[in-house]
Amino acid sequence: MKIAFIGFGEATSAVLEGWGGSLPGEVSVFDIKSTDARTAEEINDRGARFAVRVCDSSGAATQDAEVIFSFVTADQALVAAQTAAKEGIAAGTYWFDCNSCSPGTKRKAAEVITQAGGRYVDVAVMAPVHPKLNLVPLLISGRHASDAAPLLQGLPMAPSVVRGEVGAASSIKMVRSVFVKGLEAITVEMMIAAQTAGCFDEVVQSLAKSYPQLDLERLAEYNFERTLTHGARRAAEMIESGATLDELGLVGDLPRAIASVQAGQGRVGSGAIVEGDLPATVAAVAKARRG
Repeated sequence: MKIAFIGFGEATSAVLEGWGGSLPGEVSVFDIKSTDARTAEEINDRGARFAVRVCDSSGAATQDAEVIFSFVTADQALVAAQTAAKEGIAAGTYWFDCNSCSPGTKRKAAEVITQAGGRYVDVAVMAPVHPKLNLVPLLISGRHASDAAPLLQGLPMAPSVVRGEVGAASSIKMVRSVFVKGLEAITVEMMIAAQTAGCFDEVVQSLAKSYPQLDLERLAEYNFERTLTHGARRAAEMIESGATLDELGLVGDLPRAIASVQAGQGRVGSGAIVEGDLPATVAAVAKARRG
């Protein structure tokens, strides 16, 4: 089997790590970073680590591929589909759109892939890729989902079919993400405000008493790491969550506010993390966020 990945970040790396030395076929990868001299070496080294072929274009990676996984940022998901369709994909090729996009964006991408002769499957990744790697839970929907499920299981991966057309799986992910990424944003903003106001210990102790089941400090450490490391990607996802609410006739302002917090964390970056010292991490982020 010839398999292609568009995007070579955390998710693709996790799937390849899970497959280990037993790749289910010939694997090619394209990431836009491979075309940038500043990041090409990093992508090539990653390719060597997983014994996959790193290509210099989407078309080179997807040529003759029977299965294509798209793991890019949410704002590039439709672009990735359009590029692949323009450069040519083999008739009947499965396009697994694993990106965190609104149902509307997924439907647009599905139309592009279908017109190019491909079989589009809406995929929602329902948990962090670590520690489950290739066996992270996936929801899949669309007219080709039932046929695609055995193929994914055999790779192996962990799909569950959601009844409905393209967008059914993504609706679940996008609505759920308002809570998950929103909780991250609330935690981050609360702790930065507490640190800036000089009442960090008092606020944390008070919340710990009110919500003992949360294990607040552990949750906060995790949320700061996730938002500082992946804030830009999370912000793009929340823009899509906002679009999802708009498509439902609701108001997507809350997800867009969450996106603003996530983007701010992404601009600060993981360099602000002080391992094992939450107050120091919060102080470093607060200082950076204040400029």
